[in-house]
Parts: sequence; C-alpha cells; structure tokens
Amino acid sequence: MRDHYEEQLKKLNDYVAKMGELIETAISDALDALMNKDVEEAKNTISFDTRIDHMEREIEGLCLNLLLSQQPVATDLRMVSAALKMITDMERIGDHAADISEITLILAKTGYPSDLSQIKEMADETVRMVKNSVEAYLKKDMEKASGVIRQDDIVDNYFVQVKKDIIRQINENIQNGEQAADVLMIVKYLERIGDHATNIAEWVLFYLTGGHPDVTD
Repeated sequence: MRDHYEEQLKKLNDYVAKMGELIETAISDALDALMNKDVEEAKNTISFDTRIDHMEREIEGLCLNLLLSQQPVATDLRMVSAALKMITDMERIGDHAADISEITLILAKTGYPSDLSQIKEMADETVRMVKNSVEAYLKKDMEKASGVIRQDDIVDNYFVQVKKDIIRQINENIQNGEQAADVLMIVKYLERIGDHATNIAEWVLFYLTGGHPDVTD
C-alpha cells in the first residue's frame, strides 16, 4: 500500500513537470512566432493549448484520488494541495500563450509594429519567471521561488513603460490605434503570465514551509 502511495506521489511530480514543460514550450513558441512574424508557428501554438488542458485534467484527477483514497498528511498534503492550485495558473498561462498567438495572426493581416524590442525584453523576463517557478517546485527550491516573486516587479515595470509608449504612439498618430491596441493586449497578457508565475512560486513556498501565501487571481 505504501509503495503504491509513493508511486502516486512520484507520478504527480512527473505530471507537474510535464505540464511545466508544455507551458514553457507554449509561451516560448508564441513569443517566437510574434517576434519572427511566423504565422504557422502561431497556429501551432494555439492548437497546443488542448494538450495543456488535457494535462490539467489528468493532474486534477490524480490529486483528487490521492486526497480521497490516501488521505495524505503534513508535507504530502501540502504538496498535493499546492499542485492542485498551481495547475490552474499553469493552464491560464497556456491560455495566454494562445491569446498572444491569436493576436500574432491578426497583426499578420494588419501589420506588425516596427519596434518590438521592449516587448522582447518583457517577454524574456516573463519566460524566465515561468521556468523558474516550475523549477522551484520540482527542485523544492525556496530561494528560486522567492526570486520569481521578486521578478514580478520587473515585469510590472515593463508593462507600465510599454503602455506609456503605446499611448504616446496613439496620440502621435491615431491611425495606429488598432495596431497599438493589439500590442497593448500582448503586453497585458505577458503581465498576467507574470502574475500566474508568481502565484505558482507562492504555492511552492506554501508547500515547502506550510505558510499560506497571499495568492491573487
């Protein structure tokens, strides 16, 4: 019985790792498609979201089975509870990756902005947050989790800067308004991805310390 229990916990860890790989790939590919103006890659990223949704349901079922049949306590209970919370944020990261690719397809028709450098910097920081939050869980790394939470301020600052620049562009040329609105949505999705990575990191700290984090949606 104990061997089966340990096997189920390991399976949970493996599934979370797999879902982490999926969302990392999704957001990286979505941003590559945007930066390279690659319509086919954008389309592939949108279809990728189905696999992430499936993985969420698999992990959710495994967690509920562990809670109901094995009744874990202490650290194991926190691990399962944290995983249940984390996969919700991970699924939403996958959604936002698909959202960014949808906008990439729109920009392919209406025209891309001439300068994506600031968005690239913000995107790189956001991808690091996602990767580090998942790694923090898998490696039980409190410092890495805390680092992700600190990184969120950097992403938020990028969002403020890019938003100001977009507003300036609209004021200078109202004809760029539709394109600017699309770009603003992209940076908003990046900002939300950063928030979800922060949530994941906070749940990692809960798992490792028992302290309940203040997690926002």
